[in-house]
Amino acid sequence: MFSFYIARRYLLSKKSHHAINIISGVSVCGVAIATAALICILSVFNGFQDMVADLFTSFDPELKVIPANGKYMTANSKELEDLKKCKDIAVYTETIEDNALLMVNNRQRMVTVKGVSDNFNKLTSFDDILVGDGDFELQADVIDYGICGIGLLSQLGVTPECNAPFQLYAPRKGEKLDITNPLENLNEEEIFSPKVGFMVKQNKYDANYIITSMTLAKRLFERDGYVTAIEIKLADGISMSNGKAIVENILGSKYKVQDRYDQQADTFKIMQIEKLISYVFLTFILLIACFNIIGSLTMLIIDKKADVQTLRNLGANEKQIKGIFLTEGRMIALIGAVTGIIIGVSLCLIQQEYGIIGFGDSNQSYIIDTYPVSVHFTDVVLVLVTVLTVGFLSVWYPCVRAVKRLEKN
Repeated sequence: MFSFYIARRYLLSKKSHHAINIISGVSVCGVAIATAALICILSVFNGFQDMVADLFTSFDPELKVIPANGKYMTANSKELEDLKKCKDIAVYTETIEDNALLMVNNRQRMVTVKGVSDNFNKLTSFDDILVGDGDFELQADVIDYGICGIGLLSQLGVTPECNAPFQLYAPRKGEKLDITNPLENLNEEEIFSPKVGFMVKQNKYDANYIITSMTLAKRLFERDGYVTAIEIKLADGISMSNGKAIVENILGSKYKVQDRYDQQADTFKIMQIEKLISYVFLTFILLIACFNIIGSLTMLIIDKKADVQTLRNLGANEKQIKGIFLTEGRMIALIGAVTGIIIGVSLCLIQQEYGIIGFGDSNQSYIIDTYPVSVHFTDVVLVLVTVLTVGFLSVWYPCVRAVKRLEKN
């Protein structure tokens, strides 16, 4: 309490040299600006991550079950039959996903064919990303339909309203390709566009995927009785983490259970690395800002040389005198940290509400018009701990050295 009381008086009182007050103010401002920058940058990365997660939400399921080894798994295994009966699952969909050659109007493209069950549109908000005048439809009588990504349709030079048939080709199981007549060794299926395409706004899907029925996919790839994945929508009130644990407990080690972040692990890992690098660089800038605190304390110690001698005469020991100036530096760091957090969070909330900072004259070439931000409580705590740690450590050694030098004089 003694050190805190004296340090508070020194912080708030006028010094004999006005420059010390200015440097102390600059120290607080420097720490506050660096702290606010940390909050804003981390929140922008959070915003982009949440935006990307929202884009995938309409296509990727909440949970996806794949085999631990290999590509295909038996559709009617005991574990999967038990999973179907789980009351915590609202939608259970079987899928087959494999590569094929797509041809239309003498144009061809290697694509990823995803065969899905009839309840696929109940799995996610897939209807929200459909583009065109048609509806979600995979089969009608003897006609099979395929819903292509908008990017894929563009590469093929057609629109969702195309009436021409699409030809799908896939190698026959166990046969070698005959170069002289390759079509003899390929399975062929014909599909039509249901006058609608889909747009996830991610090239991975929009330029490569075609959604069709499970029945057609099984014929095309000769995989009757097999699936490549089970896609799951959890019942209301079941969180993704709890649902993942429930499914893993039912299936055991023969299967892998992926949530949305696992399904796009590469994308989110890159974003986390970028966020970490930005955090490290801004922490170095914060360290430079803390040098102002060192200068302020050094000048304060020199300015209060007479007061230090008086305190010694009154019985204060060296530990208490060092504690006064250490507490002074920590108070500057704390005030700067709290001020910076308030400023940073306020700026993020303003951007989130009003979208003041945009991408310029983008002519709608971007998915969004303004920088997305999302303030996470864990980031606020991380920044506060970082600023206080850097601030406290940066003032300790210089302060101790300055006080010892003052003792010799």
